[in-house]
Amino acid sequence: MDWVKMVEAALEYIEKNITGDLSVGKIAQEMNISPFYFQKGFSMLCGYTIGEYIRMRQLSLAGSELLASDIKVMELAVKYGYESPDSFTKAFTRFHGSTPTDVRKNGASLKSFAPLHIRLSLDGGTIMEYRIEEKPSFKVMGISEIFSYEAADTDVPGYWDRFHVHAEAKAVLGMYGICLDEEMSGNRFRYMIADDFQAEAAAGKNLEEYTIPSHTWAVFPCRGAMPSAIQEVNRRIFSEWLPAGQYGIAGGYNIEYYSNPADYKDGTQDLEYYAEVWIPVKEK
Repeated sequence: MDWVKMVEAALEYIEKNITGDLSVGKIAQEMNISPFYFQKGFSMLCGYTIGEYIRMRQLSLAGSELLASDIKVMELAVKYGYESPDSFTKAFTRFHGSTPTDVRKNGASLKSFAPLHIRLSLDGGTIMEYRIEEKPSFKVMGISEIFSYEAADTDVPGYWDRFHVHAEAKAVLGMYGICLDEEMSGNRFRYMIADDFQAEAAAGKNLEEYTIPSHTWAVFPCRGAMPSAIQEVNRRIFSEWLPAGQYGIAGGYNIEYYSNPADYKDGTQDLEYYAEVWIPVKEK
């Protein structure tokens, strides 16, 4: 499926199931795509994480329903997936700026958040550098943790911060940041900070080993200070390259390659610092 059409289909699915199971894994499964790429592509195209979008749509609808019916706050909380009336009231108040009681009894104003629809616009003919490579399987070594897709935007950068003081990481430079979701289902994935495997370096270091399977990869060069430079490349991959190109995503892997910061005067903040984003692809 075309990338933009897939996100549009996901938006329609969310609307039809706004009070049902709308986890990232469930929606991605319905769209037949890796939750990692779905979460990433959705936020790049829509400007919100999936969780943020769903919460705002639910709270917008809950506000309308509160005014248009005599439904109890407790029933609204259950309907829109909140564990208790208190948690619903807190979320409702943060979004609308007023409590459900103020809205119903005192006529406080509400906020509306309309469903999104994807539109492509022409921003000028910019050139995006990439290459297609057939890479054989290769082995890496490193450390990893399991993350939820909902919290990945903040938890993965935090993991990199901890990596620098992790006792087991001393044998690893951090050449790769690898997202692993082989099954492409569920709400969690494994993230690995790794280097190319070297038996001598791995010996006695309690490092994990993993073999990345052979794939056709789209490789996107990235130059500039981190993390803004690589974030911009990722944005353009999902907003420009995937919608317009002849390739689709072929597997539950995403690799970011980082050159050695010691080779640059200002390390990862150097304007010439080099990195790459690798995405497994197949022709549409």
